[in-house]
Amino acid sequence: MSESTTHHPLLERLSHGPLLADGGMGTMLYERGVSFEHCFDELNLSRRDLVRSLHEDYIASGARLITTNTFGGNRVRLARHGFEDKVRDVNFAGAKLAREAREIVGSDALVMGSIGPLGQRLAPLGSVTIREAQEIFSQQAAALLEGGVDLFIFETMSDLDEITAAVHAVRELTRDVPIIASMTFTDAGTTLTGKSPREVVVHLQGLAVDVIGANCSVGPQGMLEVLHRMSAVATRPLAAMPNAGMPQLVDGRFVYTAGPEYFASFVGPFLASGARIIGGCCGTTPQHIAAMAQALRHWETRSRDTAPHVSIAISERDEPPEPQRDHRRSGFCSNLRRRFQISVELDPPKGTNPRKVIEGARLCLSRGADAVNIGDSPMARVRMSAIATAALIEREVGIETILHFCCRDRNLMGIQSDLIGAHALGVRNVLAITGDPPSVGDYPHITGVYDVDSIGLVRILQAMNEGADFAGASIGHATDFCIGVALNPVADDLESEIKRFRRKVEAGAHYAFTQPLYRIEPLQRCLDAIGDVRIPIFLGLLPLMSFRHANFMHHEVPGVVVPEEDLRSIEKAGDRGAELGIEICRSLLETARSLVDGVYLMPSFGRYETCLRVIEGFVEPNAVPDEIIEDRIRA
Repeated sequence: MSESTTHHPLLERLSHGPLLADGGMGTMLYERGVSFEHCFDELNLSRRDLVRSLHEDYIASGARLITTNTFGGNRVRLARHGFEDKVRDVNFAGAKLAREAREIVGSDALVMGSIGPLGQRLAPLGSVTIREAQEIFSQQAAALLEGGVDLFIFETMSDLDEITAAVHAVRELTRDVPIIASMTFTDAGTTLTGKSPREVVVHLQGLAVDVIGANCSVGPQGMLEVLHRMSAVATRPLAAMPNAGMPQLVDGRFVYTAGPEYFASFVGPFLASGARIIGGCCGTTPQHIAAMAQALRHWETRSRDTAPHVSIAISERDEPPEPQRDHRRSGFCSNLRRRFQISVELDPPKGTNPRKVIEGARLCLSRGADAVNIGDSPMARVRMSAIATAALIEREVGIETILHFCCRDRNLMGIQSDLIGAHALGVRNVLAITGDPPSVGDYPHITGVYDVDSIGLVRILQAMNEGADFAGASIGHATDFCIGVALNPVADDLESEIKRFRRKVEAGAHYAFTQPLYRIEPLQRCLDAIGDVRIPIFLGLLPLMSFRHANFMHHEVPGVVVPEEDLRSIEKAGDRGAELGIEICRSLLETARSLVDGVYLMPSFGRYETCLRVIEGFVEPNAVPDEIIEDRIRA
């Protein structure tokens, strides 16, 4: 424990016996009619009486440790609701309300300043650096200290790097306030980043924390197993605050299955397994805490040997076997660096009929394309699933697909599930992209998920290629994904773009597609900046159809820069604008061919045959009659 906090009231009380913490604050706010869309932390300002009354209820139920309503009180989470400038006010008020409740009830309960995860992933999976994370945590912690909290609790953390940043942030502010460092575990017994309870304890004991705990995610049985494994190596007091089982949706509201009596039956086993602080998390109410308080009083009057016992079989998990590999390697991947390859982008259909995109893929195959790219709801517009489209094309046409897979629409679990499903359907090539924000598409009012960015997605794909999911659990057969990434040689901040590209390569990227280019100079500058960090690079080409089209691409589509000279030339060309657009792309392809490993064609308005004219003479056509395919497309 921290030397400077040895004589703090928390440690003094723990030396005399276990302490009971409160339950779920969010659960009770939801039960009192606050919707999940509302910012719970902001209620410290707008509904003070409600928040204070919940603290009073938990104290009256027997809690000796009460948690401030500030779990999401950092500026990243508050910004989602437009309250990023309220960090100090929200956290100061949260601490003050808990203290007021303690005074009203006349209790000596200690106030725990609650700090939850940032809500954005740290690098390398996300974009937040360790230093930035510490600064964000420090801002929140300073306001909680100003409000008068007695100690801090870091709750529901899943990343050891993130909780380490939080601890360092607090310790830069004070050495005198105790810290409870609590991680969350999945039902597989590891954190989301794959760390076991033993690894968590060993790491946290190297930091200036006073209590190590587990909270949320699992119910009492799962928590007991986690606690058992933590206690095997723990030299600090332990805390256990599980959920009330798994939630279910009943009549439009979430209900948790573990009632107060069942929950309280685990008090004895928790204490026997080394817990010195017990309480509840999601789904637990003052009734759960009152039942635990009664069970705790009974436990204190009898010996540990006669404490209530729940029979739970606990065994160490067997080491997973070496993953086998699913051997159907991508031909596209096998030919990287071996020969110049062509891929053409196809958009999934807007409705349920895939005929046009399938015939478009046949046309691309007939003109010599090696693969077709399948967009993932490009421009955030609703289209058929890219995975379904890719699987249909591979089955019906026989050409390989390169699946665009974006982080916008799926959480971490959905990302992994969909990738496993895509692999099972035979899709092997994946382009990892962050995704256009929903605000540009059909549903601007919805929010993107973005649990990870494109760099994090590459790491997930690489982990699957090694036979594991993001948490390190075996997926049985290792995948054979060929991992692609995007590269923008005309980025406003080329230095930042190159840094991100290097991180993508380090994460496991196999090849890259550039944004559409119209001049050789940006490509050469980009390649010079990349230096030796080279993977196969495909030149992006998007033939301009008219001056209006060129103007739109240049001014309204992110990542596309049409040189002024080309804009003026296409404007002067008038009706020949499309012909000139093709000539510009062909000229660039001729010049850049020795610098790149392939070309990535992007048709406009579904005009595949026009776009494919760019590669005429560069590749040999295949043996599917063009007129048959074009007739099918027109039909």
